[in-house]
Amino acid sequence: MKMNAEDIREYCIALPGVTEEFPFDDETLVFKVGGKIFMLLPLEGELSLNLKCDPDVAVQLREQYAAVRPGYHMNKKHWNTVDIDGTIPEQEIYRLIDHSYQLVRKKLPGKRRK
Repeated sequence: MKMNAEDIREYCIALPGVTEEFPFDDETLVFKVGGKIFMLLPLEGELSLNLKCDPDVAVQLREQYAAVRPGYHMNKKHWNTVDIDGTIPEQEIYRLIDHSYQLVRKKLPGKRRK
């Protein structure tokens, strides 16, 4: 069975320090850690995620998976859009979410990191 937006949302809000909000519009759920965005989840249309990614890893993922492309409306070097179309294993999706979360979290000042 293919992942859905609620599965992804529940996973993200269980991560330490994560908040969710709609800062841009009513259709794009944004997840933050320490006030910084690590994931965007559009709630309309085909299910996809915008995730922060190490630039070298981003290129590798785009070469490995057709469902991973440069981030839509984001810095294409540091963000990927990942289509949740069943072609990427669920555990890999969760690993990519964790990668994005950790990238953002480690850049936070010490007080906000905790």
